[in-house]
Amino acid sequence: MSIKAVVFDFGNVICLQPPPEQREKLAALAGIPVHTLDALDRQHRADLFDRGTLDAKGYYKFILAQAGVFLNDDTLQKLAQADFDSWKNMNPGTEELMREIQRQGFKLGILSNMPRDFLAWGRAHIEVFQNADVGIFSCEFGIIKPEPGIYGALIAALGCKAEEVVFFDDVQDNIDKAVDLGIHGFIWKDPETARKDMRSVYAVV
Repeated sequence: MSIKAVVFDFGNVICLQPPPEQREKLAALAGIPVHTLDALDRQHRADLFDRGTLDAKGYYKFILAQAGVFLNDDTLQKLAQADFDSWKNMNPGTEELMREIQRQGFKLGILSNMPRDFLAWGRAHIEVFQNADVGIFSCEFGIIKPEPGIYGALIAALGCKAEEVVFFDDVQDNIDKAVDLGIHGFIWKDPETARKDMRSVYAVV
């Protein structure tokens, strides 16, 4: 079976991992310790933010209330902006790999858990968002990785079979579910490793 499409996650794959000082800035704005903010974020982000249930201000208002913190709208907006800014540092190596894939005639996809506010910015400002053949984002479907439905939406949008798709993500659970569904899934390490992974299933890049 040949490979027809290559798909990338966004966080820590297309963009670089946010530096620790970004989390410290968020925690300072919130007025709580970093470990408390991180724990609340891990507990609620996927289901409430990435699923599209709440916008950025609503999300931070909700999670901070769990810690007994109540902020005004201006500070909530600053928190939301600081969060989004931490995900805006693109990985140039990944961007070049994505361009190479398209030049070789393969469909290029993005599959990401992503809140609505950031997606709107990304579509306006991130080149690979604009150039990808398919973009499947959790907030638009109300489904988050690794729920099977979001992979089904990806396959349908690509118009090919699961075994014709290569997918890169930095989260093992997301890759495990992709593999369960017949997709060639690989944990993301760096662009050069990704090239080797792709060559293991098809002579590409």
